[in-house]
Amino acid sequence: MQACTALAFNLRRKTEFLVALADYSIKCFDTETKELVSWMRGHDSSVSSISVNGSGRYAITTSTDTAQLWDLDTFQRKRKLNVRHSVGIQKVFFLPLSNTILSCFRDNSVFAWEFDTLHCKYQLPTAVEGSTFLYKSFAVTRDGRIFVAGGKSNHLHLWCLESKQLIKIIQMPTKVRAVRHLEFLPDSFDGGSNQVLGVLSQDNIMRFINIETCKLLFAIGSHEEGISTAAISPNGRYIASVMENGSVNLYSVQALTQEANKPPPPQFKVVEDWPKCKSEANKLTMKVTSGRSERPWKSKGNKIQTRLLKVQANTSLENKENELPGGLNKKRLQALLKGYGEYPAKYSLHFNYRMFVWRSLLQLPENHLAFSSLIDKGTHSAFVNIQNEYPIKSRKLLRVLQRTLSALAHWSAIFGETPYIPLLAFPFVKLFQNNQLICFEVVATVVVNFCQHWFEYFPNPPVNVLSMMENILAHHDKELLQHFIKYNVTSQVYAWPLLETLFSEVLTREEWLKVFDNIFSNHPSYFLMIVVAYIVCSRAPLLHCNQRQDFEYFFHHRNNLDINVVIKEAYHFMEATPPDIHPQRVLDDFVPLTKGQYPVFNKYPKFIVDYQTQEWERIRQDEIEYLRERQLMHELEAKAQERKAEDEAWYRKQELLREAEEQRRKMLLEEEKKLAEQRQRLAAVKRELKVKELQFLDASRRRFLKYQQDQRQMELKRLDDEIARKASIREQETAATVQDVEVRQMELESQRQLFEQHLIKDQESSTQEMKEDIDASRRKADLEDHVVQRLVETDREEKQKAQMVAEENLAKAEQKCIEVDWRLQALHKLRHDDQDREKRYEEIAKLLHDNRVKEAELLKAMREAEEKKWEEVIQKKAQLEEEQKAAAAAHEHRKQFLEDKMNGALDLAEKLQREDGFFERLHDLKAGRTGRGVEFQQVPKSGNVCLNDLSASESSSYMSSVRRQELACQERELMAEVRQLRQKLTAQARIRHPPTHLSSTKWTT
Repeated sequence: MQACTALAFNLRRKTEFLVALADYSIKCFDTETKELVSWMRGHDSSVSSISVNGSGRYAITTSTDTAQLWDLDTFQRKRKLNVRHSVGIQKVFFLPLSNTILSCFRDNSVFAWEFDTLHCKYQLPTAVEGSTFLYKSFAVTRDGRIFVAGGKSNHLHLWCLESKQLIKIIQMPTKVRAVRHLEFLPDSFDGGSNQVLGVLSQDNIMRFINIETCKLLFAIGSHEEGISTAAISPNGRYIASVMENGSVNLYSVQALTQEANKPPPPQFKVVEDWPKCKSEANKLTMKVTSGRSERPWKSKGNKIQTRLLKVQANTSLENKENELPGGLNKKRLQALLKGYGEYPAKYSLHFNYRMFVWRSLLQLPENHLAFSSLIDKGTHSAFVNIQNEYPIKSRKLLRVLQRTLSALAHWSAIFGETPYIPLLAFPFVKLFQNNQLICFEVVATVVVNFCQHWFEYFPNPPVNVLSMMENILAHHDKELLQHFIKYNVTSQVYAWPLLETLFSEVLTREEWLKVFDNIFSNHPSYFLMIVVAYIVCSRAPLLHCNQRQDFEYFFHHRNNLDINVVIKEAYHFMEATPPDIHPQRVLDDFVPLTKGQYPVFNKYPKFIVDYQTQEWERIRQDEIEYLRERQLMHELEAKAQERKAEDEAWYRKQELLREAEEQRRKMLLEEEKKLAEQRQRLAAVKRELKVKELQFLDASRRRFLKYQQDQRQMELKRLDDEIARKASIREQETAATVQDVEVRQMELESQRQLFEQHLIKDQESSTQEMKEDIDASRRKADLEDHVVQRLVETDREEKQKAQMVAEENLAKAEQKCIEVDWRLQALHKLRHDDQDREKRYEEIAKLLHDNRVKEAELLKAMREAEEKKWEEVIQKKAQLEEEQKAAAAAHEHRKQFLEDKMNGALDLAEKLQREDGFFERLHDLKAGRTGRGVEFQQVPKSGNVCLNDLSASESSSYMSSVRRQELACQERELMAEVRQLRQKLTAQARIRHPPTHLSSTKWTT
């Protein structure tokens, strides 16, 4: 469990709140889920305060070394304010109703920052006391205009944030040596310009003062039960304080402010002298006039003279009736009014004397609870859209007017239906806009007393009141009345506009205040008399009017008229009007509003108002229903538009997908074309490589033939030498012949070995690309070469070479047959694959349009194709086995044939050795001649044939193996594409037509 250093509420999500903990972190909790929402870190010291702006989205946390701005939607830090440790931060907070951040530092400097750009807007000037005054606590009014700071002193500094000037320094009592906490007391009727400030000092007592009058209103706490900290409710009704002993006290502001709500002490003082007898008759008073006492005046002889006014006993009752709240006397006020013509506007800079006199004359009860209950009912339905009918520029004035009219309508239903109530109340609203309670009670008092009998003929104008005024006008100025009658101008034209607007349209502010000074100081009938007096005093311009529009314009606009003359004329009418037509006979005397609860106002035709209220309610319900239907229609239209937009977006998306698919297809075709071109280039490269290889083989063959010819020529030379030696010496001939045979055998053996080395080199370069069948054929060729060499060792070269030629021709024929078979098989496979592909394409087209039955047919066709394939594979395997058997039989036949020939050659050689010498020599000579001729003619031929045949067979076998590999690779690629196409088509068919009970089919290769 960690200690909490700061708390903050009023976030955008009302169920969340911020808590600063002792580990320098800030946590956000949710009161509903009781879970941790976020955890913010960034401070290196304890957080002393948290300020949340009006929208609840941003918060500023302050510690001694830094202030950080947080976004409460993402709980991320946006900006950071760093200062030097020698300066330090006291507090950083948002100003209400403003886009400004105020930062207060320990060096008494105060800066204002723009929230959006965080640029410095201004700096407040340094206080008078300089560095000795250390700010510790701060407070701002709800309208963000007044800023108060206090610290280690009994002085409070007040700044006006609009002018950026220090406007006042308030000195607290001497008991206050330091200020710990400052907080303004909210008031529902002050429009945010708070006047009462709570000051918690070092003695643990919280004192509440009025910053305008600098008077101590009340205090909470004591030396025995000191206050540790305190907080005021947002509506300003309650004060919660945490005491030093750990208890929590809750105070009612209304109970504490009973003394503060009393009117200020009268400026007209009454000096009283009480004798031993305390009876009212023996009371002596001295009257003070003009707000100041009359000082004794000195005569010429420098003698002081005084006046004593003796009060008689029979005047006590009259004085009691004329006594007003606050120590004022109505008779004296009337005498003052007749002497000066009006009440003084201001007694001092901060005290409006006229308003105080009016409150005293009207005897306002100041029923806070009753008025609060009316305000709590909210805005009346009749005045919700009052700004449309009365577009007032000042939002504050419009809001006060709306609240006052709503309170009147909640007090009595007639005021919600009366169309001229806003005109009647507006002058008082504008005059008392800073105190809504006084404004409401003044308007209510005027309606109850000075608007008597106005609502008896509702919704028509008060015909009875207008008739009384017409009678008075007929008595005092009959000619003007006849002029009105002549041009059909009734009292509703010349009297009712003045009544319903309370002269606010025809008088200036000063004239209007002077008129109502006299109206509030006299009987309610004086109001009607002053209306008649205004008409009579305007008789000269009115007698020149001869059109109804001119009369209407005259009584709705200001005119050049002396208001003092009108007031005197009204007093004359009050005295000169006969009693039978005097309004005083009909109108009641002034009756103030009752204390505690306001009186019931029902002097109107209730059934008409109720019926009209019902009609208005019905119309309002119809309007609400109409608005609801229109809203529903707009929502449906919005949904339709949204659905249309979604459809268009879906179609656009489909179009984009289709275009993307077409683009991908084009890309695929281009890639296929590129792949085909690459394959063609690869095939061309392979052909070039093959041609180069053949050229290399041909060059090597030619070199080998040239070398063989050279060897043969050398051999012939040696044979000639041997024949010459045999002609001379017989024995030497035989030995030479034997030696020649041996040398010949050795040469043939060396040639054979050299040829085998070349062949081995060529075979090693091609063994990596040839398969097992090529190796087998090479081994067979090597065996045949060994057999041929054995036959070459014998003297039966012609038959052996003829046999080798026959065998080589047979091998070529077999190789060509194999290549033709492979080509035929490849062509058959390609043709069969093309047929299968065409069948598949047809089946694909059918699958796109047919249902599950077509899919089953496709599967059946594919199974049949698979069976045909397997049958072809079996047939090909059978053919391959037969060909392998035939090749084996041919190989055995060639082997047996070579063995027979070899045996025959050996038998013939033994037979020739057994013959005699002459025959042997003759035979040798003939054999030598014929042998040389045969060697000269046939050995090169046999060498050429043998080399060509071997290279051709090897190259053809190599080409056939490469061709078979290419065909096999193409076949595998083709089968892979077919499988992918089958899988894709099957997946599309399953998506569009999912199978229900068909068994799954797995295609294998």
